Order: sequence, then structure tokens, then C-alpha cells
Amino acid sequence: MTGNAGFIAVDSGGSGMRVVVGDVGRGVLARRESREPVRTGERGIDAGHFMEQLVPMVRAAVAESGVAVPGAVSVGAAGLASLGDGLRAELPGALEREFGIRRVALVADAVTAYVGALGARPGAVVAAGTGLIAIGTDLKRWRRADGWGHLLGDCGGGAWIGRAGLEAAMRAHDGRPDGSPALLARAEKIFGPVRGLPGKLYPRPDRPAVLASFAPEVAGCADGDPVAAGILRAAARHMADSAAAVCPTTGEPQVTVTGGLLNMGAPLVAPLDEELSKRLPQARRLPAEGDPLQGSVRIATDLATGRLTLPGDEAMVCVVTEKGD
Repeated sequence: MTGNAGFIAVDSGGSGMRVVVGDVGRGVLARRESREPVRTGERGIDAGHFMEQLVPMVRAAVAESGVAVPGAVSVGAAGLASLGDGLRAELPGALEREFGIRRVALVADAVTAYVGALGARPGAVVAAGTGLIAIGTDLKRWRRADGWGHLLGDCGGGAWIGRAGLEAAMRAHDGRPDGSPALLARAEKIFGPVRGLPGKLYPRPDRPAVLASFAPEVAGCADGDPVAAGILRAAARHMADSAAAVCPTTGEPQVTVTGGLLNMGAPLVAPLDEELSKRLPQARRLPAEGDPLQGSVRIATDLATGRLTLPGDEAMVCVVTEKGD
């Protein structure tokens, strides 16, 4: 074990950032949360904006926790695999300058979702929140599917469902086939007349989160609206396809789905269970043990005690330690 067993664990996703500070012996001691997503720019995830949000939360949590100087930090970041070059280059140095921390695990949020849900067991995890990514491992290497962002993928995630629901609302507004008057009514209640929706939505830097905010409305219409129910069935197929793409094909892999999207309940969970049974009959379905923040806590704890054994991956797992560790 290292001499300093204090840790910071971070979960940064499409809807905001969560931070905990703790100690290996005493567990989590303080928590903070921000509802502002970290911006992306020309270099991908904006490391400066990341630190602007992180620093005051960490300082407040460290003061509350009584942990003198945390020795390790784990950061789970949405978009790291595709948009993380700048964050990988800048964040470890920024953390050392601000907090004196030289033991950093910078990992994709899919990795923290996996570790939180299954720990160190072979299988596949679908992390379904504002975006969607599936990740699997045989404990030798990682495989990922989707997670390509709301313009190119994240199929079945919250932004995808919300966008599909708003598209159905626009079709109803236009009088085109396969529109949903029920979703149109909900869209206008939330956003106002849909003629003005493009002007409200397209310039927003938090567009994925805004789209995802409409996903619960799709679930709320699903019982009586075949269009809404069809959107959720399609989302379930996308999620199962991504799980199947990354799940180990030998042994007895375990599969779980984690993330806030499951809060939509039976309208999504029921078709998802059916689709996973079709696509992965050999896999054992398990409930998630914990969420991505818990995964980040597990990684930070292992990093603080020198027991981190995650499979390496150039895009999804970046571990920086001080010399001599």
C-alpha cells in the first residue's frame, strides 16, 4: 500500500459531473455534484472547463472529508475514447499543479461503468445515459461498440431516444406519416411551438443533454402511442446489438446494463430484456452492482493501494503514476 490512502473519484458525463473524496480505510467521506456538462472544442473535451468545474468541488469535498492530501484520483470521462486527446495531454499535469496528485487514472466512462457494474469479471456492460456505449472484456483486452456521440451514434441512448421522439413530433406537425400527435403535444408543452425548436436547439452547446431530457416523455407516451413504443423497441435493439458486439464469446460471460436511462422503467426495460435474451442467450444477466461513480471509486481505491490491474488500452485507459510506484 502507498503511504497516502486518500482518493478522489470523478464521474463526468453528458449531464454533469459528480465528485467524491474518500479514504481507503473509511470509504467515501464527501460528495459534490454539478449539472453542467463539460464542453467540447477543437481539441475534444475541454480540459480547462473540466478543471474549472472540478477544482472548487474537490476543494470543498476535501475540506469536508478531512482527507489531508489525496494520493490518487480516478476520472471517468464521457467521450474520452473519441474526444480525449486534449484531456489526456493536459489533465494529469493540471491535477498535479492544483492538488499535488501524481497518481491519475483517466478512463472512459464506459470503463468506470463496467468496473462499477461487474468489477473484475469477464462480460459486457451497456452504459446507457445521455449517450450510449457498450464495453466488454475477457480481462485481457477491452472491446467497445458505439459511444460515437449524438451525431454519429450513441444509438439507443437518451439523446437518441429524445431526438427520435422530437422527430416524430415534427412529422405530426407537418402531417407526414408516422408522426405522433401525443409527442407533438408534449414537445410544445416543454419547448413551445415546434416551429421555433431548431433555433432553440441547434445553437446549444449542451444539445445532447437537451435531447435526452425529452426521452422520458417518449417513455411516458409509450403505453398508448405505437410510435413512442416503437422508438423504445428500436432503442432496445440498438442496445442489445452493441452488447453482443463486445461480449466475450467463450466461457460464461456476464452482461448488465447500467445508467440513468433505466429510470424510464418498463417501457424500455421490458423490450430490452427481450432483445438481450435473443442476442446473447449464452450470457448470464446480472443487475449492476454499482454505477459509474462507484466504478471510479473502485479504480481510485486500487490506484491508491497499488492494486490496479485493469487491462490497458490506448484510448480508454490512461494511468499516470509518480516515479518509483
